[in-house]
Amino acid sequence: MLVYTIGLAIQRACRGAAVANPVLISILVISCLLKATGTSYQTYFAGGQFIHFLLGPATVALAVPLVKNLEHLKRNLLGVVLGVTIGSLVSIVSGFALVELCGGTRQVALSMAPKAVTSPIAIDVAQAVGGIPALSAILAITSGIVVATFIQPLLPWVKTADAHVFGLAAGNVGSGIGAAQAIRFNELAGAFASVAIALNGLLTALVVPLLVNWGRV
Repeated sequence: MLVYTIGLAIQRACRGAAVANPVLISILVISCLLKATGTSYQTYFAGGQFIHFLLGPATVALAVPLVKNLEHLKRNLLGVVLGVTIGSLVSIVSGFALVELCGGTRQVALSMAPKAVTSPIAIDVAQAVGGIPALSAILAITSGIVVATFIQPLLPWVKTADAHVFGLAAGNVGSGIGAAQAIRFNELAGAFASVAIALNGLLTALVVPLLVNWGRV
């Protein structure tokens, strides 16, 4: 918690620069501390499990901005569903295909397929299709950090500052970490990010096993 607080202070000192992401700073600093002190992950997690437990309630809390902006979501429901569906399918297929094209093993490719969902769902999907759960979790977290770091600077390139677009993109590709960045943008973006996380998680959990089984036929 102290390291994350320091990360927030660094980001404020950098005038909110997305590159100074507190999650990324926390990961780097804590990794260095564990390495320097020779602390095993098991020992670290013995204390960290209490914060880890709060991941569930924190994810559920994303429903708050969703409920507050329900009317906006209803008016854009078709666009939201189509956008998340297309984004989810592109993420799954591109992740799998990229590993295959680069000569990676099928197991790694299957681990890459659920990279855009929250880590608990990514782990379950990887287990179901024969991937490597730990690798899927790492890829999901990395995806979230990359999105949270670079999505806001990229918005001018696509010539939009629309909260709907920002939220859907952040939640669809960056899961919870991306949604946290969207909420900092504004509450409406956080609401759309929450919907994107839920829909993308559901679609990925259904589509990845279907595509894998279809490929075996």
